Amino acid sequence: MRATRGAARAYIPAVAGGALWCVLPALRSGAGTAWVTVALLTGLYLVCELPGRRPFFGSSVPIRAGSFFPLLLAAAFLLPPAAAALVAVPGSLVGRVEQPPATARRVWRAAQLAVTVWAASSVHGLLGGAATLGGSGRLPDLPRAILPACGAALAFSLVLTALDGSILAAAERLPLRRAWSGLLPRSLGAHLVHGLAGLMMAVLWRGPYGPLSALIVLLPMYISCWVFAQYHREHAAHRATIRALVQAVDIKDTYTRGHSERVGRASVLIARELGMDQDRLEVVRFAGILHDVGKLGVPTRVLRKDGPLTPQERQVIELHPEYGHEIVRGIGFLGEARAAILHHHERLDGSGYPYGLSGREIPEFARVVAVADAFDAMTSTRSYRRGRPVPAALEELKRCAGTQFDPQMVRALARGLERHGWSAATRSVTADEPGLPGPRSGSAKAVPGHPRPSGRLDRVPPPQPPADGLGAAPGPQSAADRRG
Repeated sequence: MRATRGAARAYIPAVAGGALWCVLPALRSGAGTAWVTVALLTGLYLVCELPGRRPFFGSSVPIRAGSFFPLLLAAAFLLPPAAAALVAVPGSLVGRVEQPPATARRVWRAAQLAVTVWAASSVHGLLGGAATLGGSGRLPDLPRAILPACGAALAFSLVLTALDGSILAAAERLPLRRAWSGLLPRSLGAHLVHGLAGLMMAVLWRGPYGPLSALIVLLPMYISCWVFAQYHREHAAHRATIRALVQAVDIKDTYTRGHSERVGRASVLIARELGMDQDRLEVVRFAGILHDVGKLGVPTRVLRKDGPLTPQERQVIELHPEYGHEIVRGIGFLGEARAAILHHHERLDGSGYPYGLSGREIPEFARVVAVADAFDAMTSTRSYRRGRPVPAALEELKRCAGTQFDPQMVRALARGLERHGWSAATRSVTADEPGLPGPRSGSAKAVPGHPRPSGRLDRVPPPQPPADGLGAAPGPQSAADRRG
């Protein structure tokens, strides 16, 4: 919701009016509202939302207003619909808002959650959930209490996502189908888990020790939510760091736009076949994406030079792995990826650069990225030459296995391609954001398998003759033809 455009300005008051209609029955005299329970739950929800606006353990809590749903669902189980809807309002009105207009967003969030909690409580009551919670000397009826709780959580998810999609459609002028697309599948599982946590809290609340025992559940749940949100915030920061570096490279050398992202994907394909665990898969993907970040240290006139490179320019080009390593050496979450960035141009026979490592001296991630890099270079199409077919590129990799590339990595790539295939399209936001022009080209590295690379970045001398019949006849190569 970038701005409260006309439709959104009308929609927000309409939902707020619906929320007022939901809570009015609890405010009428003689309604018999359990104000002590309402006050306790409202106060707890308010306390859960306030830290989002205050420093907490050195930083603000990365939890948005209305995000602590287990407590709201516990209110839906413990209270009639109108009283349960009241619980969501104060916390939503004071919760964290990251973008303007703050007042409109807070009113919207409070109204949305009031309607959502009212719907969840109504479904829970229709399914007979109140009678299953126990209390007054009765034990909770488990596992029968799970069905009404799950039904209420499903209603909570449906109404919340429907309202989220509707305000998005109104504010951004999107078709409803597009605005709602994917919202429910992404949120339903989490809301069902929240429902079970809320059920646990409600059962303890109705138990012999009352609200105090429910706090025993609330504190660990809240800390878990905080840790989970903190993890996602850090992960988003990591992705933003990677995206900024790759976009800087793509802007500087437009010939290879999208190449970095595809090398990351191919690196993950290889790593999966090698049986690497999930944590290492993420790091090897970063290694592939950032393998050419050292281009930022290479003069632009050299990167974009159309003629042959001089020996001095080639020496500058061969420094790019070291430049890349210096750029990322302080980024702790990259781990093993830093060594891959430094050594992805080493060769198994020891004739690579920058340090002439051989065999197992070359880090594992560097051997993975070297194969992924060469594969995308050969299969990418440019304005001045066609990319090779995947089978031809694989054959060339196999021919160079044992001298330039690790045979184990080449076999892993072949197995991965056989299982999953290969698309040159770059789908991730890391290198190419939606709405930006698509990849102009891939890497233009010539056929691998020759002595020490003589061009910039991933360039090698021309093949003798071209392995797949797509290259030019042997002869001098321009700077563009050797671009990495």
